[in-house]
Amino acid sequence: MFVSTMFKKLDAVVDKYEELTRLLSDPTVVSDHQKYQKYSKERSEIEDVVAKYREYHSVLREIEESRELGMDKKADPEMREMAEAELKELLPRRGQLEQELRLILVPKDPRDEKNVFLEIRAGAGGDEAALFAAELFRMYSRYAEKKRWKVTALDMSTTGGGGLKEVIAQIQGKGVFSRLKYESGVHRVQRVPATEASGRIHTSTATVAVLAEAEDVDVQIEQKDLRIDTYCSSGPGGQSVNTTYSAVRITHIPTGEVVACQDERSQLKNREKAMKILRARLLEKERARRDAEAAQSRKSQVGTGERSEKIRTYNFPQSRATDHRVGLSLYRLDSVLDGDLDEFIDALAAADNAERLQNL
Repeated sequence: MFVSTMFKKLDAVVDKYEELTRLLSDPTVVSDHQKYQKYSKERSEIEDVVAKYREYHSVLREIEESRELGMDKKADPEMREMAEAELKELLPRRGQLEQELRLILVPKDPRDEKNVFLEIRAGAGGDEAALFAAELFRMYSRYAEKKRWKVTALDMSTTGGGGLKEVIAQIQGKGVFSRLKYESGVHRVQRVPATEASGRIHTSTATVAVLAEAEDVDVQIEQKDLRIDTYCSSGPGGQSVNTTYSAVRITHIPTGEVVACQDERSQLKNREKAMKILRARLLEKERARRDAEAAQSRKSQVGTGERSEKIRTYNFPQSRATDHRVGLSLYRLDSVLDGDLDEFIDALAAADNAERLQNL
């Protein structure tokens, strides 16, 4: 059952909704296009919460009525039987609505609707790790394609055998960060490399970082803190993309962060994209610092994006992908690597919500 503070929060939301409804019928507001749009947006954002809370109260009233009728000895036996049957349906519905309202009260991550920068780097394992990094990039690209998101590779360092030492990509679309934020960490692959004559299973790793795109207002960067170098872009295997100095490397002197971008033929566009990546990294560093200070004793790692944590293992001999944070194993490795990630992400989101509910 809800605690009184939760009811107070929901009552306050209903009061706000009714006040906004009143304002939207005020002639002075109707004539002010900017105000009208602002209040309309605010009301639409809480409309679903109010509807759910009103449904909850409606179910409570029906439960009370069914109980009274069921206990009324003077009532028709058939009516009492119907009331008891309705009560059996209403009680689970009440519990379901309570859970849904609890989830509604979980504070939303303000970054959830942001686009992201996806950074994948080969870890331990040499060429095998680079091949795995390339497979991870394909996996996320396929997932993005299924979600109708746009993927743009901004910087890429390849190996001769089709692997990736490093790739930085921008992913744009609806709710990108809300889904991909759980992917940050160390991913591990277990398989027999093609070059392994004895059939011995090797373990290799790749690191994934998912950074929410930062706005100018999120991170203030002083021009004096930047060193900007330009150089000629190059494609895979050292092939020249163009002969002008369009590629950009930006170093943030206070933190030592270095960002390179050679996606565009225009130096100005590469500089803009590099600055976006830099802002995202600095914002993530600040967020991680605050989280570490506020939650040093936190046991669960769900949603924290700790890069040192081995979050998922991809085991080829068993055709198994296991997420260690929620203990979920899927024995369909091919479909996972083809971008079928929703089962993992849904489980991680549910675990994250459950923990945040406990902290309310």
